[in-house]
Formats: sequence, C-alpha cells, structure tokens
Amino acid sequence: MDNRSRRDTPEAVDTHGYCQAEIEVTHGFGLHARPSVIFTRLAKSFPCTVEIEVNDSHVWLNGKSIVKIMGARIRTGSMLKIRARGLRAAEAIHALKALVERDFDEEKKHGRSA
Repeated sequence: MDNRSRRDTPEAVDTHGYCQAEIEVTHGFGLHARPSVIFTRLAKSFPCTVEIEVNDSHVWLNGKSIVKIMGARIRTGSMLKIRARGLRAAEAIHALKALVERDFDEEKKHGRSA
C-alpha cells in the first residue's frame, strides 16, 4: 500500500500490529492542558506504542507523553496522524480517533450541550 492510499483510508492496519489514522483537530482551543491529559491517559491505557505527527512535520512524538503532546502546541485545524504498533494497536487508534472527533468529551464534562 503506498502512502497515498494509506492516507485516504481512515484507518490503515497491517498484519504486524501497525495501525494509523489521520484526523483534524476541531476542538475550539486545540490540545490545551485538559485535552492533552485526556488523550495521553487514554493512550497509556493500551499496551502498544502510540505516536502522533502534527501537520506533516515528519516528527513523530510519543502519544503517551503529556510533555510531548503539550509541547507540540496543537491548535484547532491541525492535522494529526496517529499511529500505533503492537498489541491492541487498532483498538487504540479507533479509541483515540473517536476521542478527537468528540472534542475530548469536554462539552459533557462541563454541562454544555453541543
């Protein structure tokens, strides 16, 4: 599978426990402190490696590191590539992608309706 066809698929999985997805950050403030903690906490709950790349920077950051995620200063409109390798990699990608799509569940936690 070439890079173009992998990018066009929402979640690409291979037989070696590797999975990748791409998603736009739509949260109003991007990944500030609270969403970064929520993201890394969820990433840490899986026994695989989790890495992110922001805006095709070609720099992959540890998705389980709050320091790396907050340090990336991920803003609204940023494109994230999330990749995981190892046990339960596809499940991790699915859960993390869904979390970003739900804007980190912040609306529910603060009693606001969408």
